[in-house]
Amino acid sequence: MTAAVALSGGIDSLVAAWFLKKSDIPVIGIHFITGYESAKYGYGNKEQGRNAWGEEKDSDHPVRRLADKLDIPLYIADCRSVFENRIVEYFVKTYCSGKTPNPCILCNRIIKFGKALEYAEKLGAEFLATGHYAIVENTGKVPLLRKGADRKKDQSYFLAMLTPEQLSRANFPLGHLSKDRVRRIALENGLKPVSGRESQDICFIHNENYAGFLENRGDIMLAPGPIVDVDGNTIGTHKGLHRYTVGQRRGISCPASEPYYVVRIKPESNQLIVGFKNNLYKKNCYISGVNWLIPKPDKPLRVKVKIRYRHREADAYIEPGPENTAVIRFAEPQAAITPGQAAVCYTDDAVAAGGWIEEEAMSAS
Repeated sequence: MTAAVALSGGIDSLVAAWFLKKSDIPVIGIHFITGYESAKYGYGNKEQGRNAWGEEKDSDHPVRRLADKLDIPLYIADCRSVFENRIVEYFVKTYCSGKTPNPCILCNRIIKFGKALEYAEKLGAEFLATGHYAIVENTGKVPLLRKGADRKKDQSYFLAMLTPEQLSRANFPLGHLSKDRVRRIALENGLKPVSGRESQDICFIHNENYAGFLENRGDIMLAPGPIVDVDGNTIGTHKGLHRYTVGQRRGISCPASEPYYVVRIKPESNQLIVGFKNNLYKKNCYISGVNWLIPKPDKPLRVKVKIRYRHREADAYIEPGPENTAVIRFAEPQAAITPGQAAVCYTDDAVAAGGWIEEEAMSAS
């Protein structure tokens, strides 16, 4: 058996690779490039980087040096084209449609456990390991995705759109560990990541905010437009819909008896709909593109739901709908249910399903 590990250069993937080496099975490293990496590594500029990889002369790259320290070969998966076309374009188009994207979830499905996994399998690897804090169990007919033992670092939310086939080829060596334990292992074994900073945001946006990134691409509606309250009254002017997301309070410069929040974004009329805090709460959540990781139920299923990564999961029922749709009915209203984000449903500590939040229920096709 040969194991592949996705080496990003961070501490988590580095310790994951170290664990695989300890298991005495052949290990290879896979480092995928997106075209948005830091220029100091020699491939941040797309024009400069087109022919910069895939040759042994890249021995000075920090990730290759990490692989050498681990005594594993490193292979480069060039994912620049698919990353641009499937992840970055999705990010831009989702904002253009008035929704708030979650590119990390899509990247796990299309890049890490899509193109990078395919590349690893061509090199003879049976599975791909990453530094995610989650647990996958392959003991039954269908793999089970469980929360990581460190609940503060649990990343099962970001893996909820992986297909059962992808999960059957996934391995998460850190799933049973705490982040503190991972740091100690790295320190005790002289494992130094490329950067001491942890990645906390979207990887392709570096020194600018989301709005700046979108504006610099030149393919999004930037025009100011009316700010309208929930009663239909125009009360101000926004600076471009791409600067707002549902639940946002900052940037709404309209005096009122209490703060305004973004309630809805309407790109078709370039309107920003705002209301007070109580207007943010809803009991139903409609999702599309549902990815079932348990057998699809034929009646409402009791679950706990996260409507964004840092959301405190809430009691609800999920009711399967036509095609790959479902409605989630919460026991208590939830604030800022944001179209474009993912809703992830759990039974105990296992992911039951994940789907993309829609503004309204999707009609059957």
